[in-house]
Amino acid sequence: MKAFFKDQRTSGFLTKFFTYLFLLALSVVILYPILITASSAFKPGNIAAFTLEWSDNWTLNNFSRLFNDTLYLDWYRNTLIIAVTTMVFQVAIVTIAGYTYSRYRFKGRKNSLIFFLIIQMVPTMAALTAFYVLAMLLGALDQFWFLTLIYIGGGIPMNIWLMKGYFDTVPRDLDESAKLDGAGHFRIFGQIILPLVRPMIAVQALWAFMGPFGDFLLAKFLLRTPENLTIAVGLQSFIANPQQQKVALFAAGAILAALPICLLFFFLQKNFVSGLTAGGTKG
Repeated sequence: MKAFFKDQRTSGFLTKFFTYLFLLALSVVILYPILITASSAFKPGNIAAFTLEWSDNWTLNNFSRLFNDTLYLDWYRNTLIIAVTTMVFQVAIVTIAGYTYSRYRFKGRKNSLIFFLIIQMVPTMAALTAFYVLAMLLGALDQFWFLTLIYIGGGIPMNIWLMKGYFDTVPRDLDESAKLDGAGHFRIFGQIILPLVRPMIAVQALWAFMGPFGDFLLAKFLLRTPENLTIAVGLQSFIANPQQQKVALFAAGAILAALPICLLFFFLQKNFVSGLTAGGTKG
């Protein structure tokens, strides 16, 4: 018996040890690039490469140059407009579609879900030429609205599957009870079911908002005018020329680009909880 408990304690210790070791290694992998970027952003003058060197000569001059000598504010505004629009429309469409696929049975339901999976398998690289030709035909090259539509449509297929799966976890007993009390479809959706799926809605909102900030390929392919670029494409221009790299400006711009995402995350984090529906049918 003593040997059994000893083996249990040893096993528990090893589990905790390797868990913390893994978390420590993961923290280093995540924090190291952030520290390098922060270190480079506050260094005086221009630097040729990212380095992790801390000194007393910190300066905000790089941020001043970013606002006064570049088109960074235009890129920032463009990206925010695209990101907010994408988030609002994509979350609305995905939420309504996910609820519809979860709660209703209609002709073509199964085939359309399979179609969404097939569409999701097509890589962005394979559709670049089609997007370019379509933009030319519509006169939408170098236009925000076309890029925004692509972001919205591109996130719908797989996110509908995710949202449908989350709606499926909400007990149908809630729907039936509400119907017995005389509630209609819209009231059941808006007042009963929707509050219970807030965690997934928050996740969908964050993903949709992050997309335009991190995407480089589509924006580079469809946007041409320097004033119309997004942050990702604009920052890349600082380091595109190996002979004239502006690493300090790139680092400063990258830090500022992360602020809206961080603020949205902290605003939505209260919704990032699970088990909201665990006691929904008790009592």
